[in-house]
Amino acid sequence: MVKSLLKKAYTYFIFLFLYAPIIVLIVFSFNDSKSRAHWTGFTFKWYLEMFKDRQIMTSLYYTIGIALASSLIATIIGTIAAIGIIYLKKSLRSILMDLTYIPVLNPDIVTGISLMLLFILLKFPRGVFTMLIAHITFNLPYVILSVLPKLKQLDNQIYDAALDLGATPFYAFTKVVLPQISPGIFTGFLLAMTMSIDDFVISFFTTGPGVSNLAITIYSMARKGVSPKINATLSLLFASVVLLLLIVNNRMTRDNNRKERTV
Repeated sequence: MVKSLLKKAYTYFIFLFLYAPIIVLIVFSFNDSKSRAHWTGFTFKWYLEMFKDRQIMTSLYYTIGIALASSLIATIIGTIAAIGIIYLKKSLRSILMDLTYIPVLNPDIVTGISLMLLFILLKFPRGVFTMLIAHITFNLPYVILSVLPKLKQLDNQIYDAALDLGATPFYAFTKVVLPQISPGIFTGFLLAMTMSIDDFVISFFTTGPGVSNLAITIYSMARKGVSPKINATLSLLFASVVLLLLIVNNRMTRDNNRKERTV
């Protein structure tokens, strides 16, 4: 009993240690004073000031636009790639899976500098287009790894039966295969969105003058002194990422429960 209580207390302490800085940041985003050490009163003015800041709003526009575009493109390409991988021979599939894991395990700074050098070599002017390509690149593996498990669970006999009953391959795919793998596609899209919104290092090396997402803008503002507007911005960014992760986890839990009931 005592050991169980100690384990629970230790677990809570670890989580408190991890999230205490974020809690402090969120609390002080409502502080009436610019001071980061003294609480003088509750206010929403820094959130209002944040929405009046043109630099932050422009960065938010780029962040959401690039996140949506890169996630959508990565989801389409990743789904097609996953379907292709699942039907390959085992040896070739193993090689491609190893290549898929590399961008996931690779440090962001290596990926960012590599893409920057590639764009310089190809003489691409760095800006929105290069940042979009970079985000699609590091989002692709997450989509592939989300769709593949659903494809492995798919019963190919259902697809073959649809073809035998006169359905065209495209019609059978859209009406039989796609609905069954849609949870994996949706999960991959949300993961890609989360990774894109949260990215700083790769975006920093692949962007150009006048184009920055929220992470880059916050970094440049923080070097001049942390403003309460940054606290407000980071609080909303943290809330959006947590919301996306909750949606992903809820989706995965429902899929697992559905699978257990089926079995």
